[in-house]
Amino acid sequence: MPPSAPSLPRRVARILRTSLFAQVACALVLGILVGKLWPDVATDLQPLGDGFTRLIKTIISPLVFCVVVVGIAKAGDLKAFGRIGLKALIWFEIASTLALLIGLVAANLVHPGSGMNVDPSTLDTSAVDAKTGGGSLPSTTEFIVNALPTSFIGAFAENSLLQVLILACLVGAALLHLGHTKVPKVLPAIEQAQEIIFAIVGFVMRLAPIAVFGAMAVLIGNYGLGVIETYGKLIILCYAAAALFIALLAVALKLVTGLSLWKFLRYIREEVLLALGTASTEAVMPRVMQKLRKAGARDDAVGLVLPTGYSFNLDGASLYLSIGTLFIAQAVGVDLSLGQQITVILVLMLTSKGMAGIPGSAFLALSATASSLGAIPAGAVALLLGVDRIMDSMRVVTNLLGNCVAVFAVSRWEGALDLERAKKVLNGEDVAATEEEPESPAEPESPAKPEDLAKPEGSVKPEGAGQPEGAESPEAAGGRAAVPAQLTKETAPEAS
Repeated sequence: MPPSAPSLPRRVARILRTSLFAQVACALVLGILVGKLWPDVATDLQPLGDGFTRLIKTIISPLVFCVVVVGIAKAGDLKAFGRIGLKALIWFEIASTLALLIGLVAANLVHPGSGMNVDPSTLDTSAVDAKTGGGSLPSTTEFIVNALPTSFIGAFAENSLLQVLILACLVGAALLHLGHTKVPKVLPAIEQAQEIIFAIVGFVMRLAPIAVFGAMAVLIGNYGLGVIETYGKLIILCYAAAALFIALLAVALKLVTGLSLWKFLRYIREEVLLALGTASTEAVMPRVMQKLRKAGARDDAVGLVLPTGYSFNLDGASLYLSIGTLFIAQAVGVDLSLGQQITVILVLMLTSKGMAGIPGSAFLALSATASSLGAIPAGAVALLLGVDRIMDSMRVVTNLLGNCVAVFAVSRWEGALDLERAKKVLNGEDVAATEEEPESPAEPESPAKPEDLAKPEGSVKPEGAGQPEGAESPEAAGGRAAVPAQLTKETAPEAS
């Protein structure tokens, strides 16, 4: 007699117990309900989301450092790493400029602020000052100088990703220069530290549903659902423009790599939902790095492109800034000429690059843009205070997908992407057998000797056994001295 199928409640309970996506989705709905029904209680739940984000931020810098150092050491070519960085910057500049142009065209076509007839003198600008903390965006020179670390420990303590990246590049270059014979234990130690960090990520991610519940309850409790009615036209326009940009990303990904963005979106659906709930791409960065590596992107490409994108490739923010600038101008009755709109693009191309990690950076960029035009009252940016948090979901998802597509595109451009593995992973095929050792072109095998065939499995002589200390192994003599012996199996040279 065939076994009976489990009942519906049991299936639901099993899904909730095993699926992070289902847990986060339920937490999202519960957060909205609590925020709507008990707004006073909901506003006290802020520590749930903040605590989770703080835990994730704790491990981002050491994780980026380990991944980049191991990536450089395994690639064995610092010039290739430099090419990856340059190609990433080119991709980021093209993508963010395209996002700015899409936002500008969309705002000109729809006119989301027309008919509001707002008097700027009636707006309370003190709320903007509170949002930005009285700060300002760094100039281009300050941005470059601030990217250089003044202290090895300080870069990690301040969670400055660009400074950590520079330190990781220096350490990776030093490991390549010294070779594994002078520092044989350093790289294995960094690899082991990386595994420990990923294990910590797994522990922290179990708290993700609680974080999403708290963050969503606070959002609805503070702003309610009425803000959607007031700013409905602007919200719909921003999300529609983001959808168009993501569609263009899908086309670019298909043309460059042959991969499907929809399948990738399904692959990282848990991380996308978490980013939506917490309004933070940093909350999912460690998991996304792990999944990109599993999907066939080489360590050095993931370690450099993704963290750099968090500072340079804010596609969602670029969309929002261009639409927001024209919305403000239309709301206060200012008609911007074509020349002024071109100025908006040029100013935002610069200001958007220094936004990452600065409180209220969107308002600072909008204020700087309004001041540079001279036609829009700077205080008019207060119009967007009520809708800014609603826009976070659009910004984080667009930023996240833009950075992930950049990793795949640059990896393919540089020959650092295992396409076969990527297709298998995105199709949901089981790649557990190859997870620890990514596929690489097989090396020609030497004919098996009869005595080797006679040896039982497990009786293979350990590598290096029976050799005098310091003696060169046959593999090293074959030209692999620049790569640690324990990594030679993972870094087999590609066939030409």
